[in-house]
Amino acid sequence: MILLANQRWLSASFFVFFFTWGIFLPYWTGWLTIEKGLTVSTASVIMGIGMAARALTTFLVFPLLTHRHSLRRVVQGLAILSLLLVILYLPDSPLWALAAITILFSAVYPMILPAVESGATLLMQSERIHYGKSRSFGSIGYTVALLLVGAATSIWSEQSILYLMIVGLAVAVLFFMRGAPAVLDMAPERTSSNVSQTKLRTLFQTKGFLVVTILAVLLQGAHAAYYSFGFIYLDDLNVSGFWIGVILNVAVLFEILFFRVSDRMLANVKISTMFLIAAIGSTVRWIVVFLFPITAVFVVTQMLHAISFGIAHYAFIQYISTRLPKQQIASAQGMYAAFAMSLSTAFLTIPAGYLYDISPGLAFLGMAVCTIPAIFIVLFTRRKLAY
Repeated sequence: MILLANQRWLSASFFVFFFTWGIFLPYWTGWLTIEKGLTVSTASVIMGIGMAARALTTFLVFPLLTHRHSLRRVVQGLAILSLLLVILYLPDSPLWALAAITILFSAVYPMILPAVESGATLLMQSERIHYGKSRSFGSIGYTVALLLVGAATSIWSEQSILYLMIVGLAVAVLFFMRGAPAVLDMAPERTSSNVSQTKLRTLFQTKGFLVVTILAVLLQGAHAAYYSFGFIYLDDLNVSGFWIGVILNVAVLFEILFFRVSDRMLANVKISTMFLIAAIGSTVRWIVVFLFPITAVFVVTQMLHAISFGIAHYAFIQYISTRLPKQQIASAQGMYAAFAMSLSTAFLTIPAGYLYDISPGLAFLGMAVCTIPAIFIVLFTRRKLAY
């Protein structure tokens, strides 16, 4: 019964977070340009700086918080602060204030994800819960958000994106204030800065960790153009708001299907093989979007999201859950969130914005700069590092 309750808690945690993530990630740049009147390049610079701030906080602040407070307290505090920050968007603000709010929000809110992922990894180690099954509920939450935003923007205006975000974070606060699995409520191990630095060095000394992290950085960063400009790209193709939500949901649908079967399907697959499949699938995805700027083709490439994102993400989670000790999990998750999910995307979002101004397809083609090297890294390291 405890295992079942913890599995449900984790599933619900993924759902409530990814519901808001399904609003923030694909729509926030578009909301800034359409509702706040910013140019694509200006919005991409602000979002890029915000992603860089996210990288710093997830790498430096998040591990520090987990060393001083339980995971439950960390996620509660982050949810409350995120809600307060997003409410600041309500009044009309000058550009500098809008940029400041966005950067602060980008620095705080995404830290909820490594907190939930760290809880998932601890539960995988202590109670052997099924990660893929619970993570699929995150994809379902993302799907629900995309559909709601698409419908809301079609009926009202893009300002409804902000209102849905406020409601979503309010629900997240209420949920995380409830009980959590005992392993998340345990008092953290108090560590000095010297001990923390030693743990970080030990983490990098773990066989294969540096290469696996580099692969995750390249493959997740390669989604920068899609996350930041997918909504705008479809809008430029004269797709209505409702159908944009439906089209973006195709990727999440295949992501859900993947996570539902991932534990069984990839049980005997090497981590290096997972990364190789993800790198090839991602390369094909972005080249096809560049070559064929047609709505129908974009819809078909959405199916590859289960490969370009899903398999790459699952490979990293499997690596840290099977190769790292419990005390290094939070640091590894912080690094993954900082570098793979934030910093790489931040660096690529800014040049992608300028490429998009030249030609939308170029922004997507530019992502192959990351995916093609990833293929060769796997091929050159998989035997030596045996991962």
